[in-house]
Amino acid sequence: MSVPLLQVDQLAVSFRQEGLETTPVRSVSLTILPGERVAVVGESGCGKSLTALALTRLSPTDRAHVTGRVLFEGADVLALSRRERSAVRGGGIAYVFQDPSASLNPVMRVHKQIGECLRGLTHAERFAAAVGLLTQTGLPDPVRAAQAYPCELSGGQQQRVVLAMALASRPKLLIADEPTTALDVTTQRQVLNLIDKLADANGMAVLLITHNLGLVAGRMDRVYVMYAGQVVESGAVPDVLSRPQHPYTRGLLAAVPMLDAPRNAPLRDIPGTVPSPDAWPTGCAFAPRCEAASPRCHAEQPPENKGAKAAFTAAGQNPIRLQPYDTPHCKQPLRLLPNARTKAGRSRARRLFFGRRRRIVWHCRRKRLRQIVACQDPDRAPNAQRRIDALRRAGPRADDAQRI
Repeated sequence: MSVPLLQVDQLAVSFRQEGLETTPVRSVSLTILPGERVAVVGESGCGKSLTALALTRLSPTDRAHVTGRVLFEGADVLALSRRERSAVRGGGIAYVFQDPSASLNPVMRVHKQIGECLRGLTHAERFAAAVGLLTQTGLPDPVRAAQAYPCELSGGQQQRVVLAMALASRPKLLIADEPTTALDVTTQRQVLNLIDKLADANGMAVLLITHNLGLVAGRMDRVYVMYAGQVVESGAVPDVLSRPQHPYTRGLLAAVPMLDAPRNAPLRDIPGTVPSPDAWPTGCAFAPRCEAASPRCHAEQPPENKGAKAAFTAAGQNPIRLQPYDTPHCKQPLRLLPNARTKAGRSRARRLFFGRRRRIVWHCRRKRLRQIVACQDPDRAPNAQRRIDALRRAGPRADDAQRI
């Protein structure tokens, strides 16, 4: 097994204000190998972005009390001096933040902002290097973009400029914190494909922070699910998506909208909201929102679920209600583990994921129709029985997982 590029052990971030101490990030551990692509998913307020900022003590974590270890290439970043830590920022770990317009200086031309990351070069050499970096990001007219101000570029072009700045120092780890938040779906795909292409070309590892499980299914190698400042489940992407163990992970998957769902079908959500960091509940943090919670969940802290080998509770005895992902049609493990680093592998992973969801829809439709027949409604039962027979003959639509 190769040596981890980044290893985080029991990272905790605490703030003290007006005599009150809050801990929005508590006991987070994760590992990233060289060239690996890892995702961190969860709702807003779970501590994903703050965890990424704490890796190099970026604001506001520079004013916080940070404990634990952050080993980057074997060196503890938290124990380094301010000057040594500055060398890690950009040179070792680069960031791409959510809003590119807020990351760029509105009164500086683009080539000057990129040139700040290029040291030891003349003005002409910096301009040429900036144009070369913008060319790598796929901008159609890199010379004009280099001479422009950020306000003269679109949101997608600004995000490409931020990517060029991140690549200027040749980092070994790129942290992309919701890089497609303010972009339309077409530009989102272009930016994500660009990140994949640049990571392959430069041999970078990628840490993607996102809410979108569809992106995780087709692009990432491993995933960490965070809730209330903690990692509640982790493992290889096919294992976590096909056999989720924690009820929070199941809730996130069930909330993904499906294109082939019935027209008037209600969207599923997770009731409640993420608790405030100054009022973390005792025991399992998700217990107040969990339909399957037992008294033990409110009293004991469950272990982190690593892959599909651990149960949710400490003893694995909590009854969990039947969810769509517990049906026989989706209980089968994925037959292939696609290589998410290739275009064909990413397409195959997406087909596996969405093909599985189509089988879930098929099973749930049959179940609802059977309930109508069981009620013996003279107006609805005959039509429902005919639809059941039609579904049985047709089978799941576009069952990609069986064809691959």
